[in-house]
Amino acid sequence: MVVYFDNSATTKPSQKVVEIMMKALTEYYGNPSSLHRMGLETEKLIRLSRKQVSKALGAKEQEIIFTSGGTEANNLSILGVIEALKRKGKSIITTKIEHLSVLNIYKYLEQKGFKVLYLDVDQYGRINMEQLKNSVTEETIMITIMHVNNEVGTIQPVEDIGDFIRDRASKPIFHVDAVQSFGKVHLRSSRIMADFISLSGHKIHGPKGIGALYIKKGQRIQPLVFGGNQETGLRSGTENVPGILGFGVAAEEITNDIDNRILKMRTLKESFVKMLKSEIGDIKINGSEGEGSSPHITNISFMGVMGEVLLHSLEQDNIFVSTGSACSSKKEAKSHVLKAMGMKDSEIESAIRFSFSHNNTIEEMNFTIDRLKKHVSELRKIRKR
Repeated sequence: MVVYFDNSATTKPSQKVVEIMMKALTEYYGNPSSLHRMGLETEKLIRLSRKQVSKALGAKEQEIIFTSGGTEANNLSILGVIEALKRKGKSIITTKIEHLSVLNIYKYLEQKGFKVLYLDVDQYGRINMEQLKNSVTEETIMITIMHVNNEVGTIQPVEDIGDFIRDRASKPIFHVDAVQSFGKVHLRSSRIMADFISLSGHKIHGPKGIGALYIKKGQRIQPLVFGGNQETGLRSGTENVPGILGFGVAAEEITNDIDNRILKMRTLKESFVKMLKSEIGDIKINGSEGEGSSPHITNISFMGVMGEVLLHSLEQDNIFVSTGSACSSKKEAKSHVLKAMGMKDSEIESAIRFSFSHNNTIEEMNFTIDRLKKHVSELRKIRKR
């Protein structure tokens, strides 16, 4: 049995996604900018994909531009807005637990003279709304918040933030990194009142190398890439047709079945955590539980065990998990997310992230629990010697 519980890092493309991508590579290979029939047919398919993604987000088709992934979407939204609005102010706000594709941009902007406030989080990884409200001034031009944290699954109150910004006389730009929430929780662009929303294809059983940025109608943004003016001039370069078509199909699939997917992931996650608590002692659940957390991510510290050692022990049983974000897991530094939550070094070092999809099964969960009991017990005995 192969058990893949690392769906926050990436997901297995669905069969329909694979099929449409194969057709894109073998049949729909015309350049969408070409004027002949093959190009026009490909352009029509891209428009369909844009419609599929926009429908999944509850947005207008013209508010979606395709990118190479969530990282580029974050870069384009933040740097594009800063370039357009830098004369209006130099104050920007984010949190201490953002993805590195956000944190590293903000660190870069600090070097360029911008005043950056990194919001604190509590022991569950949740921001304090009062701190946010008290931090926004007339000079604040942008706020970036991750909807669902990629390491612990905590859901941030993006709807409350959107309401707060809407009621202000001076309204900073609101950017939401929804890479981990799109297709995993109910997400509508109109409800969260965001100006920009970053999405990624490979987190929803679509292909890697494709993402999208929602840009609310009327918002100003400067491009980072210049060329043939594809994507309304905001993201030049020949379109990744197989990726775009695959992303569109994946978005349509989650739209048609999102309630069942969410229910299955949450049921599996809650059963998994319940069994761990009853059968393996001395563990710590990191982050929120219940409705305050996403249905697909749980982060658990197995005290007295090194997380990386446990990861490789499970790998021997063909069980695949992670110790944190795939974008930073190969670095030696401890998780900045768990550190910001005030966790002890011993708790951080023993943390494992399990992230589920609707494709996972109870049989896989039971097998993983059995193997965890064995490996945790053995590793704790070795450490006590």
